[in-house]
Amino acid sequence: MNIKRIFLAALLAACVSTPAMAIDQPTGEVILTVTGRVTQTNVAGTAQFDAAMLKKLASRTGEMETPWTTGKVRFSGPLLRAVLDEAGAEGSTLVVKALNDYSAEVPMADAGELDTILATSMDGKTMSVRDKGPLFLVYPFDTNPELYNEKYFSRSVWQIKAIDVR
Repeated sequence: MNIKRIFLAALLAACVSTPAMAIDQPTGEVILTVTGRVTQTNVAGTAQFDAAMLKKLASRTGEMETPWTTGKVRFSGPLLRAVLDEAGAEGSTLVVKALNDYSAEVPMADAGELDTILATSMDGKTMSVRDKGPLFLVYPFDTNPELYNEKYFSRSVWQIKAIDVR
């Protein structure tokens, strides 16, 4: 066997046996940790995101009324499905956890079938903890008025710190 064939065989073996690449490492403050059934990780078996990482993902802006705000408010942020795709989430239920340990179960279908936003800004301003930040799960009440009910209100967690995929 000549050296080229040995090199090509080794290269092919390395490509086939190499696991899927992990997501980027956060360089800023981590504002979201995705745990549980995820295949793309970057820190100790979890997918951790800083604001810059979230900003790179597919996003949406929607102007809508909510029970927690006055008048129409413009929310912007990555689509929940984009975050879950980046983490390689494989499950049927999400447990969305807030900084105060409140949590809500959210069907994975809400991410796939609805343009649900993990809002990072409200009316063009980065959301602080005082203003329901750093992340607020906002349903597309502007395009799906039938979602404007208690079922979806209870899933609309704010001050999100983590999502556990089950």
